[in-house]
Amino acid sequence: MQTITASKFKAKCLHLMDEVNQTGEEIVITKHGKPVSILKPYRTIPATIFGLHKGKIQSKDDLITPLDIAWDAE
Repeated sequence: MQTITASKFKAKCLHLMDEVNQTGEEIVITKHGKPVSILKPYRTIPATIFGLHKGKIQSKDDLITPLDIAWDAE
């Protein structure tokens, strides 16, 4: 987790917001060496877990074509 002083945060606020949004890494903002706030990305909670990873996982194999392999199920 990255730590930054309040004065540096004030100077780079918009850049840091974009960085946190892209990387997902939280930033602790300190004042006089003590943590006062955390900047973290805004994430919505999905209504259901089905389709949660849609478009993120890909298979390079053909999962539909049957395999011509004989096997014994016993």
